[in-house]
Amino acid sequence: MDSWKKAVVMTTVGAAALLFMKKKYAAGVLSTGVGLAVLASEYPEKFDKVRRALPDYFERGMQVMEMAGKAGKRLTDAAGRSAAEAWEEIGG
Repeated sequence: MDSWKKAVVMTTVGAAALLFMKKKYAAGVLSTGVGLAVLASEYPEKFDKVRRALPDYFERGMQVMEMAGKAGKRLTDAAGRSAAEAWEEIGG
């Protein structure tokens, strides 16, 4: 990678971090996008692999969130009962 591209990527990453810390999310996302565009222009085959794998990662993430939601619901339901009943439901 050319040195100017490295400088652009590092600058956009640093700027994005500062913008996110200052709660300027739109500008942070824009800065991140510029850095990713420069990286994608340098390594198009790697970004194509990532793009193809995104649906699988999204599906796994949704499964994890669904399990967390179910666990949260069970904890909420168990909070209204006695500790002994909740322990028996968990399997203790």
